[in-house]
Amino acid sequence: MMLLSAPALAATPALTGDIIADLQSLQQRLQQGDADGVKTRSRAQAERLAGGNAADRWARALYLQLAANAEARGGDRVAAAALLREARQIDVVDPAQSDRWLREEAGLRLSAGEVERGAELLADWFERHGGEARDHWRMARAMAELERWQQAATWISRALAENDVMDAGQRRLAETVYQRAGRGDEALALLRSGLDGASDPAAWKRTAALAQQLGDHGQAAAIWEAGWRLGALSGEEELLQLVRLHLAGGTPARAAERLRDALEQEVVADTTEHGRLLAQAWEAARDRELALAAWQAVALKSDEGEDWLRLGQLAHAWGRDEEAVAALERARELGAEQAERWLALTLADDAEVAR
Repeated sequence: MMLLSAPALAATPALTGDIIADLQSLQQRLQQGDADGVKTRSRAQAERLAGGNAADRWARALYLQLAANAEARGGDRVAAAALLREARQIDVVDPAQSDRWLREEAGLRLSAGEVERGAELLADWFERHGGEARDHWRMARAMAELERWQQAATWISRALAENDVMDAGQRRLAETVYQRAGRGDEALALLRSGLDGASDPAAWKRTAALAQQLGDHGQAAAIWEAGWRLGALSGEEELLQLVRLHLAGGTPARAAERLRDALEQEVVADTTEHGRLLAQAWEAARDRELALAAWQAVALKSDEGEDWLRLGQLAHAWGRDEEAVAALERARELGAEQAERWLALTLADDAEVAR
């Protein structure tokens, strides 16, 4: 909290030398840690000076400020706030000093959990002052605690306009508020700006997830890709999620390349499921040779009718009828639904071409 200043001690109405010396002594004791002693003495002096002349009332206000400082040092912010309120309401306190104490009282009430009242006081102060970034952050946090998300977002934007450097707590607050206020793009920009190789995996995942929520699957894939390249994301599940994001984001060839390399390097287990995902990626990328080869590898490994059926369907669609017939016959043998129809269609097309 604010200490007594030389201008305050010298302000009008003028204080006697004894009062100035006593105030300075109490302030020194407070700085040395004697909060209880200062509190007791300051309260007693303020009580003694109540109802006196203008100088007495000004001295009373300063004693109340010292008592408030002592209460705050002792951890009783509610009592400190009440003393400042009493001090700033004394009639000889000039508007500038009253507003300084108003700002301090607001901060004390906010930190004491009196959020509604603290926000009201701070809003009153803001009516006459522009404030610094820390004041804007304080108001933003209060609005967030009151779940007034739009107002909180406005105060955060003001804080960032004043100073765009944020500590970790402010960044988390801004991300949460912007999301709750429906300003997802701003939240995403904040999340992305805070990512680097030292960021933990959860931060990368949270950012990619927000991009997905906003429907920007391409950006989600780009974020995950960057995290993978920097080593912040690693492991089988993370690689598979990267593949899925590339597929959703419209970069299936990149998905297939990533998965192929991971299978070759044994980052991902060589299972039928993963082989099927690789085949789907090459298929989505419209790479006919690699898609057919991948589907054939899957079908041979699983020997499931649906895999043979898909191989036959693609081979037929891409004019590879001999391969299509072989695959579809195997699919029919395995009882795959629709295999008979696709085989008949393929054979009919072959007969038409022969004519």
